[in-house]
Amino acid sequence: MKSYSAFFAALLAALAGTACKHAPPANVAAEVNGHAITNAELEKIYQTQYPQTAEDSNADQVMTQKLDLLTRLITNEIMWQRAEQLGLTAVDADVATELNKMKAPYTKEEFDRQLADRHMSVDDLKAQIRRDLTVEKLVNREITSHITITDADVANFYAANKPSFNYTEPRVHLAQIVVTPTPDPNVRNLKNSKAQNDGEARTKIADLLRRLQHGEDFSALAQNYSEDANSAPNGGDMGFIPESQMQKASPELRKLLDSIQPGGISPVIPTQDAYRIMKVFSREPAGQRDLNDPRVQQYIRDTLLNRKDQLLRAAFYEVARNNSKIENYLARSIVENAGKNK
Repeated sequence: MKSYSAFFAALLAALAGTACKHAPPANVAAEVNGHAITNAELEKIYQTQYPQTAEDSNADQVMTQKLDLLTRLITNEIMWQRAEQLGLTAVDADVATELNKMKAPYTKEEFDRQLADRHMSVDDLKAQIRRDLTVEKLVNREITSHITITDADVANFYAANKPSFNYTEPRVHLAQIVVTPTPDPNVRNLKNSKAQNDGEARTKIADLLRRLQHGEDFSALAQNYSEDANSAPNGGDMGFIPESQMQKASPELRKLLDSIQPGGISPVIPTQDAYRIMKVFSREPAGQRDLNDPRVQQYIRDTLLNRKDQLLRAAFYEVARNNSKIENYLARSIVENAGKNK
């Protein structure tokens, strides 16, 4: 206990000078280059992200969620400001197109109910879409457009990983979308979409299946909504899975996947801890795959592109934060109040 007291005493002493110089404005959770993110704004977005807080959640869990959300809002605001400076703000036509895509799989009543469940209005959704598209345009300009995968990169990757392209048994190239009834704070997807309980998980996975059946792109939906930390950033891609591995994991699942033609998707698959939709890209017989195989080249290019994209995004966000003036008043108040309670 003594160490905690010493920790907070030292931390509060360090904060004291800063607090005196800049007292927190009333009802402001954070400031980004002079732009205020209000407590009301944070609370409103929190309700859309966590519409049904688990019954056993306590005040500390809720505050942890809000602090994590505020950190993401700060980063988003930095990106938004940068995009505005570069004239990349999404126009009304872009917003309308994206909104119509989101509406397409549902009846008007179903869509309105989904908005109501998330405590959102159509204007709220439009504002979110505009921000998401604007940041996406910024990322495409500042990051994606600068990524080049050369033939030499592909050849070097193949040479370093040649044994992995020698299939000792038939393999299946799979992707998945995962939805869990218990949200994991460490999981990220582009929409920060997480089911909060089993009912929400079943509704979400059913909606995703319906959107897939209406022709929406599997990879895009996985990046936006899947709750699997490993595969979501890669569009749900799991790579090539040996048939024996599938058989060992679940004979029933292998039998189901064997019945799906390349390019097809599974129905919703309930498992012990999640609901899944799986896509079969291709089936590959045993044997060595050569570098001149177009599928090998495409797989390598996609792998290298995803690696570079994730690295550059992380670095870009960090540099942008370093070049911004950020005041996180919520974080400061949590530390101050914790110190007073010791």
